[in-house]
Amino acid sequence: MGGSFDPVHVAHVALAESALTALRLDEVRWVPVGQPWQKARQLAPAEHRVAMVERAVAHEPRFTVDRIEVDRPGPSFTVDTVRSLQAAHPDVAEWLLIIGLDQYLNLSTWHGWTELVERVTLAVATREGGVSGGLSVALPTASPAASPELAAHPHRMVPLPMAPHAVSSTDIRTRLARGETPESLVPTLLSEGVARYIANHQLYAPGAPR
Repeated sequence: MGGSFDPVHVAHVALAESALTALRLDEVRWVPVGQPWQKARQLAPAEHRVAMVERAVAHEPRFTVDRIEVDRPGPSFTVDTVRSLQAAHPDVAEWLLIIGLDQYLNLSTWHGWTELVERVTLAVATREGGVSGGLSVALPTASPAASPELAAHPHRMVPLPMAPHAVSSTDIRTRLARGETPESLVPTLLSEGVARYIANHQLYAPGAPR
């Protein structure tokens, strides 16, 4: 499960917890992005984003935070990450990539996407709502339809039940930049550990780079 996690919030955690239960996973590996090639804005420093994820997932022993993209130079391409993880863990029977509906619809724009879908099963948030760039979105009850490009390419997809969460990292950053305190966003948007970390390091505060 990759992402900017800038900052990580309760919908990210809910999605990962849903994946553990619904898909009977042994582990969810959280991969904070290093250098996102599809984002124009500057992210919070990687060390802060990794630290926030570590605090958000500390309650679940089956959550693992992986620095593979943060420590790798150059743009963070998911296919490179999957390739490296599979080489390092040849005993793993199946790898699933947990994504939202918007990522599923845009997957054919990703670098190396044809190789990526040959290597993983796509776990796509569906049902009453799902994570779309961190926002809850209305999704059909049936399995989501792929883009024409992806539909024309054989791939494995499993729907991932996900209750709606009206939360996004963009909204959190905006509210904090307006002067709201991180503690005021607990528990509906942030976990206590993440809010405390943001407050201690004055991330996303008024006047800070966004």
